[in-house]
Amino acid sequence: MRLMKLTGYSLIVVVLTAPVVYADDPCLGDEEKKTALAQSAGLQKAEQAGQPAALFAAYMRVSASDCIDRYDKNAMQKSKANMPKLGRDLGKAAEAKGVLYSGDPVGADGQTSAFRYFETIGDHQEANRVLIKAVQAKPEDLRLFETAWNIDNGRYSPVDPNTGSRQPYSSPATFRQELAKVATTNANRLMKAEEKDAQGLTGNIGELGKATAQSLEKLRNASRWMKYLPAGDKPAKDRAELRGDTIMKRPDPTFTQSHAMMYYEFSGSPKAKDVAAQIQKKGEASQRAMEKVGESMQNSITQKSESDQKQFDKKKADLEKELGF
Repeated sequence: MRLMKLTGYSLIVVVLTAPVVYADDPCLGDEEKKTALAQSAGLQKAEQAGQPAALFAAYMRVSASDCIDRYDKNAMQKSKANMPKLGRDLGKAAEAKGVLYSGDPVGADGQTSAFRYFETIGDHQEANRVLIKAVQAKPEDLRLFETAWNIDNGRYSPVDPNTGSRQPYSSPATFRQELAKVATTNANRLMKAEEKDAQGLTGNIGELGKATAQSLEKLRNASRWMKYLPAGDKPAKDRAELRGDTIMKRPDPTFTQSHAMMYYEFSGSPKAKDVAAQIQKKGEASQRAMEKVGESMQNSITQKSESDQKQFDKKKADLEKELGF
């Protein structure tokens, strides 16, 4: 009798607890089921179509699914087993076509870049290799360079089988070294070109304005590349200060100090404040001089008006007297 009671209690416990367990399963919802079945059907369709790019995209969707195992036991296994090789094959094919890097995600249209395929399968070494090739193919593309320089942001190493954790991924030092070569080349090119522009700083006012604009543009661009080098952009800033000094030695500082100040401001030199103070002082002096000239002209006009009015009144009186009024 006691055994029957215990069995009955056990059944009650199972009945009461079973719905709670399944109710907490996020994969039992209608939408989750619908999505999982659609991913499974999409994978089967891609397999039958035999289009590698579309199949890879289908594998990606399956790999990202949390619920497909409930409805298709083989889909996840196929994805994990086949994605790496297919991704490498597609990456090499894209590289052969010259499609090295793109910020666009993986697509089924066959236009995905080699970098994106390698990155998706977690082959960071190959992804870095083609990214370096892309930068070298467009060495003056600063935006692409910056993307490569910061590529490790958000990257992780494979999951540790012992702990189940993932550590942030850091590219080898050689990766940054290759990028530094590109930055050095660009900085040197711009600094050399700036030397030619700076020759106009000693010319006439028209030449000075043009030379200043072109020289500063190159120094600013060189600075952007130098920021990725160990010494930073100090060489560009130091040269800018020298250019400002060159302008300050001109015989017409009243009209050219503003050009020197642009160089000083870019360089971060304290001379910028000094020049600004001089310009302000001269501006205030000029303003006072203009005000005095204005007052003098106004007084002259007033005096002339009074004299003209007296002459008019005298002529009027003489005419009235002559006419007998």
